[in-house]
Formats: sequence, structure tokens, C-alpha cells
Amino acid sequence: MPILKASKKAVIKSEKRRERNEYYRIALKRALDFAKKSNYSEEKVKEAIKIIDKLESKGIIHPNTAARKKSNLMKKFNLKNKADTQA
Repeated sequence: MPILKASKKAVIKSEKRRERNEYYRIALKRALDFAKKSNYSEEKVKEAIKIIDKLESKGIIHPNTAARKKSNLMKKFNLKNKADTQA
């Protein structure tokens, strides 16, 4: 356990941040899962991208991670749309 008062406060602060980040990461996983379950419908993909952008702006995920997740999501969305138009 920390001895200094500032160190004690830092532990409390980091715990709050950890809990907040965990909440947002779970929200991201749920959004990506909903997009997958809905067979990459436009509405669910937009919601997932919105959450990814929000997490990137808050600094919870790295910008490159956000770009990669959006890119993969759009690839799957476009493949699904291409298959639907050809069928």
C-alpha cells in the first residue's frame, strides 16, 4: 500500500480510470458483436463506428487501433452488400 497521501489518491484515480475504460471496452465489444449478429446491417455498423470514434477521442483506444477496427468493419459490411447486390 502507498504511504504518501498523493500516492493514495493516485491509486484511487487509476482505479476509477480502469473501471471507466473497462466499461467502454465492453461497450465496444458489444457494438461489434451486434453488428456481426445483424449480418453487418448499415444501422449497426454506423453505431459501432460511432462508438469507436468516441473511444478514440477520449484516448481509451489508440488511433491506429480505431482505424483498424473501422477498416475491418467496413470490409465486412462492403462484402455483405456486394454479395446481396449480386444475388
